[in-house]
Amino acid sequence: MSDMIGAVSTALAPSGIGVIRLSGAGCAEAADRILSPVQGTPLSRAEPRKLRLYDLRDRKGRVMDRILAVRTPGPNSYTGEDTVELQCHGSPAVLAEALANLFAQGVRQALPGEFTKRAFLNGRMDLTAAEAVIDLIEAETADAAANAAGQLGGALLRRLEPVYNALVGLMSHFHAVLDYPDEDIDDFSLGEYRSLLEAQRDTLTALLATADRGRVVKHGVRAVILGCPNAGKSSLLNALAGYDRVIVTPVPGTTRDTVEESVRMGSILLRLTDTAGIRETADQVEKLGVDRSLAAVREADLALLVIDGSTPLTEEDRQAMAAAKNAKRCVCVLSKTDLAQVICPEDLDFETVIPLSSVTGTGLDALTRRVEVMFASDLPCDGGLLTNLRQETAIRAAQDAISRTLDSLAAGATPDAVLLDVEEALEAMAGLLGTSMREDITNDIFSRFCVGK
Repeated sequence: MSDMIGAVSTALAPSGIGVIRLSGAGCAEAADRILSPVQGTPLSRAEPRKLRLYDLRDRKGRVMDRILAVRTPGPNSYTGEDTVELQCHGSPAVLAEALANLFAQGVRQALPGEFTKRAFLNGRMDLTAAEAVIDLIEAETADAAANAAGQLGGALLRRLEPVYNALVGLMSHFHAVLDYPDEDIDDFSLGEYRSLLEAQRDTLTALLATADRGRVVKHGVRAVILGCPNAGKSSLLNALAGYDRVIVTPVPGTTRDTVEESVRMGSILLRLTDTAGIRETADQVEKLGVDRSLAAVREADLALLVIDGSTPLTEEDRQAMAAAKNAKRCVCVLSKTDLAQVICPEDLDFETVIPLSSVTGTGLDALTRRVEVMFASDLPCDGGLLTNLRQETAIRAAQDAISRTLDSLAAGATPDAVLLDVEEALEAMAGLLGTSMREDITNDIFSRFCVGK
């Protein structure tokens, strides 16, 4: 990691500001060769962490921008190395030429994620914080951003590290007694660790309980709109999206495939799928669409069942109502309230029925409030929510291994047999945090038990 890397860190589109980042020993000197100080001090000798004004030159020596630049010496930088940031005007041509000039000075193009990878390898962040960086960049709601920022700040590490350290301490005690019998070390008794193991299992169980909420915060709610043809499904999707996302016609069966759109309903993000109308059909293409609709309902977190309130219930309505009950949650939308109604909410066998007009917008606020209530949670989005499948899988593996340890302990198994499961839990935790289990056990033995003094 001794080479210098550089990359444009902002979108390659015209904008007010465009940022180029550099990292690696000598990057400030490389920047000196393309910058002329307006204030008389080369960047490499300028006061750290203080923006200064420079003229940016192209490969022909021409001034092409006046910019702000700052250097941050390692190890107290984002990557743990010497870093430079050039704040240019956001012309893609300027940024491309500046980067090309830097490449001519010995800088190379950074690989995807390489700045954060260097931060991890240099000990500036653990693996959970590194994964939070991309979550923060891709956050689509304030809750998702807040949770990612919390993880970037170490919120998840603060819950996981004590579990890891407790297991390392247990293993190091066992191996210290086993490998150094002549040292003055307290005898190892696995029974004394029962309460410690139970506490670590409970911590991991509590974390796993946040995974469902975490998925909603990060990925949104998988929602499907269903109903019979011409019930108003596509009109509802357009109303929620705020524009004409799908074609709406009086012709039944216009929508023949699933159509997806992300929409915000209050603080909740919906991954919304409009589906083909539920009905029996001889049209092979439409039948495939209906089959996809039924599959989408089974996979959905929420079904928005649309019933046309201006016409009597049909057999196709009843088929759609039966399909909706396969979803985890369901809200029935009584549509077309701008027309004369022949169906009342009381006529429908659903806990929640919301009269709505996609034409006038009446009822959309009520629908939004209901969806927010359905997916509300008391769990704070402070970084303590599991939003990453890799992390969830590792924590579940560690929890299972600790549970097996406790079962073996209760059955009276020997310590060496029991501790195989503890080692498995540690391996899962080490993979989660991006650390080395065996190295940490060895370090803990020597630091705690004064072996070989």
